[in-house]
Amino acid sequence: MNKKNKGFEISESTNEEENFLLNPELEGGSFFWKGGETGVLLLHGLTATTAEVRPLAKRLFNEGYTVSGILLPGHGTTPENLSQTHRRDWIQASEEAYNKLKGECSSVIVGGESVGALLALRLASDHPEIKGLLLYAPAMRLAASFLKKVLLVLVSPFVFSVKKKFSKDREGLPWQGYKVNPLRTGVQLLKFQWEIKQRLCRIYQPILIIQANLDETVDLNSGNIIARGVQSAVKKIFWMEKSGHVVILEKQFEEVLQTTIAFIKKIKNRFKN
Repeated sequence: MNKKNKGFEISESTNEEENFLLNPELEGGSFFWKGGETGVLLLHGLTATTAEVRPLAKRLFNEGYTVSGILLPGHGTTPENLSQTHRRDWIQASEEAYNKLKGECSSVIVGGESVGALLALRLASDHPEIKGLLLYAPAMRLAASFLKKVLLVLVSPFVFSVKKKFSKDREGLPWQGYKVNPLRTGVQLLKFQWEIKQRLCRIYQPILIIQANLDETVDLNSGNIIARGVQSAVKKIFWMEKSGHVVILEKQFEEVLQTTIAFIKKIKNRFKN
C-alpha cells in the first residue's frame, strides 16, 4: 500500500511490483573478463547492478584491460535485502573483488559510479598500491537539504522506502536497479559519506572525477570536496554538460569513455617510468 507523506510517495510493503528491478532483462551479475596485465575494477552505485558499469567495462576490455565488476550485497534481489545490508558488507565485497583482481594483474585501477566511487576511495585509502581512481558522479554529498537528511534519519525506522522518479525523456543507455530507495540504506549512505571524508587525507593516487551538470542526486560540489581532501598530485575534474547522475550511461557516454581511456593511458605511463 502506498501513502503520500510530506511530498514523498512511500511504500509500506516490498511485495508490490514497483519495488523490484527496473529493466530486469539486462545482465546485472558479477563478471570477470581476463585481458592484459592492467586490471580495472568497476563498482556500481546504490540500488543499481553491474548493468550500470557493463557498457564502460566492455569498452575497456576491448582496449585490452582485465575488467571486473561485482554485484554488491543486497543488490539485484529485493529492496528488503538491501535494507538489511550494512555498509561494511559493501566494503568487504569490494575488498574481496580487489584482492582477486590484484592476484591476476600486475597493476590495478579502481573506479565506481556514485556510491561505487566512495567504495573506490575507501579501497584507495587502505591500498596505496592502487594505481589510480576513476570517480563517476561521486556521492560525496547528497543534493538533498540538511532538513531532508534529518527527516531521512528520523523516519527510517518507520517508513520502508521512497519511490524513485524516472524521467521518460531520458536519453542514453538503460539502467537496471530498484524502483525504490530503502530509507535504512539511505542512513547507511550518510554514515559512509562521513567515514570516507575522514579518509580522504590518506589518498595519494591519481584521480579522475567526472561529474554531470544535470545531476540532481549528488551535490555538485562533491568532486571539489574530494579534490580538496586528498593528497593526490594528479586530480582531474571533467564536467558533462548534458548528462544526469548516472553519467556512465548518459548521452555523453562516448565522451566519458574517451576521457577515461586517455586518463588510464597517462597514469600507465607514470607507473611504467
